Amino acid sequence: MIGLVFTLAVTLFAFEWTSKETSASSLGKVQAQAVEEEIIPITRQEEVKPPPPPPPPKVVEFLNIVDNDADIDDELQIEDSEADKETVIDVAPVLQTSNKEEEDEEAQVFFIVEEMPEFPGGELALRKYIANSIKYPVIAQENGIQGKVYVTFVVDKDGGISGARVARGVDPSLDKEALRVVNALPKWKPGKQRGKPVRVSYTVPINFVLQ
Repeated sequence: MIGLVFTLAVTLFAFEWTSKETSASSLGKVQAQAVEEEIIPITRQEEVKPPPPPPPPKVVEFLNIVDNDADIDDELQIEDSEADKETVIDVAPVLQTSNKEEEDEEAQVFFIVEEMPEFPGGELALRKYIANSIKYPVIAQENGIQGKVYVTFVVDKDGGISGARVARGVDPSLDKEALRVVNALPKWKPGKQRGKPVRVSYTVPINFVLQ
C-alpha cells in the first residue's frame, strides 16, 4: 500500500510540474546583403530596307525615214453642210404605236376608284336579290352546314360580271350555290376613274343560315 501511494504521488507530481519559458534577450543579427542591379540591354529592331526599284525598261525608238520628195496630204477638208432646194433629206419613218398599251389598260382591274360600281337600287337591293335567289343545298341542310361565303368578282366597264371566284369558302355545296347566284347578277352601274368607266374588283359576302 505504501508503494502504491508513493507511485501515485510521484505520478501526480509529474503531471503538476510546469516549466517556465525564458524570454530570448535577442533575435540574433540580421546581415544585410547587397542586391546587384540587373542591367537590361537595350535592343533595337533593325530597319528592313525595301528592295530597290527595278530599272526602267529600255525604250527602243523606231525612226521612219521618209524621202523629201514624198507628198504629205495635210490639208483639212471641210464638207459643206448647208442644204438647198435640191438636197435630199432622209427621214426615218415614224412607227405607229401598237395597241398593246390600250389592251393593258383594258385588262387592268382596280380595287378602289373614285366612283365605285353600284348594284341597281343600291346595297339593300343587292341583299334582297341574293336572299331571294339563294337555294339552300339539300346536302348542306341535311348535314347542318352553314356559314358565310365570300365571292370576289369583277364589274366590267359595261356593268357585266366576270371572273367570279370564292375568296373564302365554307363547303363545296354552299360555294357552288354562291357562285351561281353571283354569276346571275344583273348589270351594275360601272365604276369610274377620272370620268372613264373601268374594271373594278368587288367582294360580296353571302350568309347561309339554317332556321
